[in-house]
Amino acid sequence: QVQLVESGGGLVQAGGSLRLSCAASGRTFSSYAMSWFRQAPGKEREFVAALSPSGGSTNYADSVKGRFTISRDNAKNTVYLQMNSLKPEDTAVYYCAARVSTIVANTPVAYGYWGQGTQVTVSS
Repeated sequence: QVQLVESGGGLVQAGGSLRLSCAASGRTFSSYAMSWFRQAPGKEREFVAALSPSGGSTNYADSVKGRFTISRDNAKNTVYLQMNSLKPEDTAVYYCAARVSTIVANTPVAYGYWGQGTQVTVSS
């Protein structure tokens, strides 16, 4: 079992930056592949970024490539999402997710553990 708690969301102007954090409980964090998803009002949850347990493999949605960076600190049981050059279309609730696998995945059904979400709002 793992529990995930996101933080770092907020209101930012277009072009600005935010860093989201996801703190995980449990002693086996280093064995989980981690991802960030987001969901805007009236839309389906969509993949943002994923990271392998070692941090050696990453995957990004085309819409965020070059702007967002996913990273992890296994010593702190924490995964991060650095978001730069934010756009109004990045506005959504951002969710952290974990799966017990060495392989990253970009579909919500592949993840068994979810945080409660943190709101990110980008104003134009």
